[in-house]
Amino acid sequence: MAEQQGESTAHGFFRRDWPYIAMLIAAIVGVAFASVMPVATTYYWEFLVPCFAAVCVWTRLHDAQHQALLGRLIRIEALHWGAVFVAMRIVTMSDVSQMVNVVATPLLVLTVLALGTFTAGAQIGAWRICVVGLILGISVPFIAWLDRSTLLVTLIALVVGAIAAFVWGHHKGSPRASSSHLRL
Repeated sequence: MAEQQGESTAHGFFRRDWPYIAMLIAAIVGVAFASVMPVATTYYWEFLVPCFAAVCVWTRLHDAQHQALLGRLIRIEALHWGAVFVAMRIVTMSDVSQMVNVVATPLLVLTVLALGTFTAGAQIGAWRICVVGLILGISVPFIAWLDRSTLLVTLIALVVGAIAAFVWGHHKGSPRASSSHLRL
């Protein structure tokens, strides 16, 4: 009985919160994508703007009092997310992006999206959307750190790999190691 209730609770959670989970997955995919291909990520973040706007409208439509105000809700969300999109486009304009390096431009676009997501969640009273905005915002310095430390992480991995290869080769080639294998 408890197992069935746990399954129904998990099923209910996914059925009820799937848009927020989708937003979070899209954000995580974007962050991973940004660490690999920072320049192409700008288009991905711009693609997410109407998707996130749709989730905000969907969130408010579940409330009966907001169904009557559908036109006003759509207008407010369109203005909010339109401003976010325009801010993202301004950051990527050639005159602006020439003043910033190639890696910083997608991070600025992600910052604008994070701020827009958080403020949209705060405006409509949806804490889950605010959490997605916070995760996007926290990921900006993480991506910047990861980009700067890539060389350091690569060098550490090479050194650890070389030491492991040396130890493995030394262990495999030593007479004690081969005699211990014979005893087993």
